[in-house]
Amino acid sequence: MEKNLTSGSVLKNIAYFSLPYLLSYFLQTLYGMADLFIIGQFEGVAGTTAVSVGSQVMHMLTVMIVGLAMGTTVSIAQAVGAGEKKRASQAVGNTVVLFLGVSVVLMLVLLFFVKPVVAVMSTPGEAVAGTISYLKICFIGIPMITAYNVISSIFRGMGDSRSPMYFIAVACAANIVLDYIFIGALHMGAAGAALGTTLAQMVSVIIALIAILKSRNGISVSGKDFRPIKQVTGKIVRIGVPIALQDGFIQIAFIIITIIANKRGLNDAAAVGIVEKIISFLFLVPSSMLSAVSALGAQNIGAGKQKRADETLKYAIFIAAGFGLIVSVAIQFIAEPVVSFFTTDSIVKVLGGQYIRGYIWDCIFAGIHFSFSGYFCACGRSELSFIHNIIAICLVRVPGVYLASKLFPTTLFPMGIATATGSLTSVVICVIAFMWLRKRRGEGIVLEK
Repeated sequence: MEKNLTSGSVLKNIAYFSLPYLLSYFLQTLYGMADLFIIGQFEGVAGTTAVSVGSQVMHMLTVMIVGLAMGTTVSIAQAVGAGEKKRASQAVGNTVVLFLGVSVVLMLVLLFFVKPVVAVMSTPGEAVAGTISYLKICFIGIPMITAYNVISSIFRGMGDSRSPMYFIAVACAANIVLDYIFIGALHMGAAGAALGTTLAQMVSVIIALIAILKSRNGISVSGKDFRPIKQVTGKIVRIGVPIALQDGFIQIAFIIITIIANKRGLNDAAAVGIVEKIISFLFLVPSSMLSAVSALGAQNIGAGKQKRADETLKYAIFIAAGFGLIVSVAIQFIAEPVVSFFTTDSIVKVLGGQYIRGYIWDCIFAGIHFSFSGYFCACGRSELSFIHNIIAICLVRVPGVYLASKLFPTTLFPMGIATATGSLTSVVICVIAFMWLRKRRGEGIVLEK
């Protein structure tokens, strides 16, 4: 259902949009953890490792698809805000054609290179066969994964973040049931986990398509809307590609940091891995702010209400930074108990406590630059988001973690601080970029709509 977010309380609109998105992200996290939990109950270490490695590959692929789909969300949101139903319909039709082609090409290419992908991930020998089986099935299911994320991006562009939450809830429930059937009852191992995931996505897509057909959103898509229009498709790509590349580089950076930690020894590697899982949960709030600002900001910019778009950014920063500050201070007192939820090893608890005490400050800075990134996307300037993330990753985050690892071999605290410093760098660049955009508006240069 279409929801106009260009009037009423800005703060209420943010809450209306971000809370369902937050729950969707939470469910998606549980969705990913279900495979590991269930296969751990019925299979050995090799099966668990196969799913773990395979899910890392699929997570990177998924976040890049979501990033590319951000172009759709912004395009539709701007059209809805401007009251241009035809332009919104064209964006929907061109999105379907674009992502259908992308998903098919990805599926074929990745199926051909599945063995090199497994090799690049340094998969242990005992888990290679299982990982290949897992990825082959998941790669075949790429069109389903793409379809779900594209449909969700269309709904969010129309201001509806609740429907995607329902879709992922259905997928999560179906995945758990299917995992117990394929892994528990049929003993299919890693292949069963992949099959359960793929079929669950298919169920979710079917439900989503039914919802679209029954929805009364005022946007009707005809056959003409599926004809590629250079301007429409170009805008989706121009906004989405920088975000997709940015998200891909972020995932690569996390992998590099994991490799750095692995070289320090098993205890350090375990501590860093645990903290990354904790941080991934805490980052749900900053991520929801990015999505909220991009959708709400785009609608308001499309409606010519730039001031409301700026207010949306301001409130999102306050919410995200406030949450980050509270969590960061609290963790300084409860670091080891939090880590102990995931391990009983006393050394790992201490190391994990050191790492998270430094890393946790990233929740403040990430919340701020995530909000800015959403704003830049809403303005049609997603390349600014790409630029600040790449600079922070390549010049600060990864080099900083490497140097901290070498200079402080007995503690993980400096490595945690180095990751947070990378986000602080992004914040500085974002503020400069924001001031630059405001100056251009003051000079009469209109931002892209």
